[in-house]
Amino acid sequence: MFYGITDLTTFVLGTLFVVLLPGPNSLYVMTVASRWGVAAGYRGACGIFVGDTVLMLLSATGVASLLQATPALFLALKYAGATYLGWLGVGLIRAAVRRWRSGAPADEASPPADASHPFRVALVISLMNPKAILFFVSFFIQFVSPGYAHPALSFLILGVIVQAFSALYLSALIFGGSRLADAFRRRQRLASGATGGVGVLFIGFAARLAGAGSA
Repeated sequence: MFYGITDLTTFVLGTLFVVLLPGPNSLYVMTVASRWGVAAGYRGACGIFVGDTVLMLLSATGVASLLQATPALFLALKYAGATYLGWLGVGLIRAAVRRWRSGAPADEASPPADASHPFRVALVISLMNPKAILFFVSFFIQFVSPGYAHPALSFLILGVIVQAFSALYLSALIFGGSRLADAFRRRQRLASGATGGVGVLFIGFAARLAGAGSA
């Protein structure tokens, strides 16, 4: 046992698998980097880091368990998150259509209002994902020994591991997205199609989130 962590190897492997799963957070950061560059991509990544840290703190203090035990509160958060993702998706599709019709280069087309604030948008996307909250509370607790005298230290170590994997993965997406930016600037239709495709994916994420557990 390592500082109250019962199976560190399994936790690391599970975290790696979860981080690599595509989701709205990573997709948003890559999109921001492809449209506005590395610095904007890292501002979005910082929003995700802060949001995930808040979720991990909620899990460690038991607040997420309260959410899980209160169906009405969980449903309200779930539908609010789905609505926000859908709204972002519609905004991206509208921006793609405007760019296609106007004939303006990709870097001159006006983005959706909230997309110009990557930190804020990424933070809201992260915090309004109830599935992420329940993941943290159900995943973390399995690897913390109930008899360990300093469980806060165990949660801290687990949180640092998650954030380290997330930082490496998001950095790869940011630099990959920034390399796409040059191609987007030269090819208006490619940029429009990519933006519209991301918008459709966000709407798909919203539909999946809203429908999860409703059957």
